[in-house]
Amino acid sequence: MAETAPTLPLEKRRKQAKAPAPPPVAAQRRLSLWQRIRRDKVMLLLTLPGLLYFVVFHYVPLIGYMVAFQDYQPYLGYMHSAWVGVSNFTAAFADPDFWSATGNTLKIAVVQLVFFFPVPIALALLLNSIVSDKLRRFVQSVVYLPHFIGWVIIVSIFQQILGGAGLLPHVLESLGLPRYDMMTDPAAFPWLLALQTMWKDAGWGTIIVLAALLSIDRGLYEASAIDGAGKWRRLWHVTLPGLSPVIILLLILNLGNILTVGFEQILLQRDAVGPDAGEVLDTYVYFHGIKDNAWGVAAAVGLVKAVIGTALVIGANKFAHRLGHEGVYRGADR
Repeated sequence: MAETAPTLPLEKRRKQAKAPAPPPVAAQRRLSLWQRIRRDKVMLLLTLPGLLYFVVFHYVPLIGYMVAFQDYQPYLGYMHSAWVGVSNFTAAFADPDFWSATGNTLKIAVVQLVFFFPVPIALALLLNSIVSDKLRRFVQSVVYLPHFIGWVIIVSIFQQILGGAGLLPHVLESLGLPRYDMMTDPAAFPWLLALQTMWKDAGWGTIIVLAALLSIDRGLYEASAIDGAGKWRRLWHVTLPGLSPVIILLLILNLGNILTVGFEQILLQRDAVGPDAGEVLDTYVYFHGIKDNAWGVAAAVGLVKAVIGTALVIGANKFAHRLGHEGVYRGADR
C-alpha cells in the first residue's frame, strides 16, 4: 500500500491527458444575428431613444442637402425646384463675404482650440486634487452652473463688466488710464468669445475628464510614490498618460466642429464689432442665405462645413491610430 499511494496522482494525470481538449473559441458555434438580438434585447432597448434621436434630428435632415444643388423655392418643394448643379457652390466661393467669414471662423476656432481646450483638463486636475469631498462637490457645483445660463444673460453680464459703461472702463478711468470698451473692439473679438466660452463651459467640460481620472489605477500612484516620484512626476508619468485617450478623443471631436464656433453667441455681438470681424460661416448662412432667400447657397455652405468636418475627423482619427491610440473609432486594421 505504501508503494501504490504515490502512483495515484500519476494515474489521474494520465487520465486527464487522454481527455479530449475543448474546441477552440474560433471553432465554437457562432450565434446568429437574431440570437444576439434576443440575448442583448435589454441593452438594445436602452439605446433605442438615443438611436431615434440621431436618426430623426441628424440623419433624416441630411436629405435637405439636396437643396445645395437646386434653385430651391419653398412653395415648390424638393421635387419641383430646378436643379442647378454646382452653381450655388460657385456663387458662394465667388463671394468675398464668404471668404471673410471663413477667415473669421478659422481665427476664432484656433483661439478657442488653443486657449479653451486645455482649460477643462486643468480645472479637472485642480478639482481632483482637493482632499475634502464636501469642498470638491461645492466647487464642482459652482463651476457647473454657468453652463445652464443662456447666452443672452452671459453677454449682458459681460456688457456690464467690459462694455463702454461697464466696470472695467470706470476702473481704468479712476486710475488715470484711457477708457477701453472690449465689447466693441474688433481685434479683441476672438479673445472675448474665448473668455465667454471658458466662463460658461469650462466647468461642464470637466465631467468627462473627472470620470477618466477615476478610471486610473490607484496602484500606479502608490508604486510611483514608493519609487520616489513627486507630485509633478506622478502627474507627468501617470495622470497624463492615463488621460491621453480621452484627451485625444475630445480633440478629434473638437476638430470635427472647428467651423462651428457658436451661432447664438456671435449673433448677439456681431453688430457691436461689425461684419468684418463678427461674420462667421453660421451667421453668413443666416444673413446671406436664409434672410436673403438664397436657400441653395446656404445649403451649399452647410454642406462644405459638413464635408470639411468629416474629413478632419477621419484624418485625425487615422493619425491617432498611427500614434497607437484608439481614437473615435477603431480602424479596419485594429
